[in-house]
Amino acid sequence: MADFKNKKIYLAGHNGMVGSAINRELTKNGYNNLLVKSYYELDLTRQENVEKFFSNEKPGIVIIAAAKVGGILANNTYRAEYIYDNIMIGTNIINSAYKTGVEKLIFLGSSCIYPKLAPQPLKEEYLLSDYLEYTNEPYAIAKIAGIKLCENYYQQYGCNFFSAMPTNLYGPNDNFDLETSHVLPALIRKFHEAKVNNKTEVVLWGTGKPKREFLYVDDLAEAILFLLENVNAKDLYDNGISQINVGTGEDLTIDELAKKISNIVGYNSKIVYDSSKPDGTPRKLMDVSRLHKLGWKHKTSLEDGIKLAYEFFKK
Repeated sequence: MADFKNKKIYLAGHNGMVGSAINRELTKNGYNNLLVKSYYELDLTRQENVEKFFSNEKPGIVIIAAAKVGGILANNTYRAEYIYDNIMIGTNIINSAYKTGVEKLIFLGSSCIYPKLAPQPLKEEYLLSDYLEYTNEPYAIAKIAGIKLCENYYQQYGCNFFSAMPTNLYGPNDNFDLETSHVLPALIRKFHEAKVNNKTEVVLWGTGKPKREFLYVDDLAEAILFLLENVNAKDLYDNGISQINVGTGEDLTIDELAKKISNIVGYNSKIVYDSSKPDGTPRKLMDVSRLHKLGWKHKTSLEDGIKLAYEFFKK
């Protein structure tokens, strides 16, 4: 197990749901040399700013949790921003990390990098094997670009840069805005407001039939720490894969999820589906057997995780 506790670590995106969870996990485990103060907030889409930051600070370790993220509506509406911002964030940080001799870098992607109709569960080697889901194609292409940057900086320069692909995440500091949020936090908010306002029904997008997998964000943070301490780029690339999946290996339908959340929130009225709205990818279940073999598994059940996320939302 590598000990990076004395290394300077740049955690990009530390204010977001994912970054703040990783920040908590690192701090809890004695990693106190973190570049996360407000002074370090910089526009990651600006190459000059990022290069200057790396040149001044010279971090030893980099974790990229920064991204422009959202659900189907946001991804499909702001397509140009989603591809531009995310490509620039990944490109600027990864290239600056190479130029300043960063010892290890972990880039966080998303399960949407896999083809829309890929076999289930999604194995790492299915990357680029078919067409992407249209609604989040710009975001997925930006994330694939980051994965391939890490892979090719390893192939050409020997950089210890690799990528982790989390499944759908939720938890403290999630985005509960109905315009831009993902499905789980959106459902928490919809059912809570329906309960408070005594609504007789809640209308949800699509058919309720697509299946999704969900990972509590603090479990992801534990997985990132595990990868930081135990896995290197050569462990992945020399075995012919470009990235490693992080998830639970379990999924459920959106309808099952909606019923579970309405039950936890205490909303007991009608759920209606608007099938004129898009469903997105039919199924997105991650094959997490590689990570399990390396020795990491998630701890938080979906039921417990939703309860914790709902408590955070109410606060």
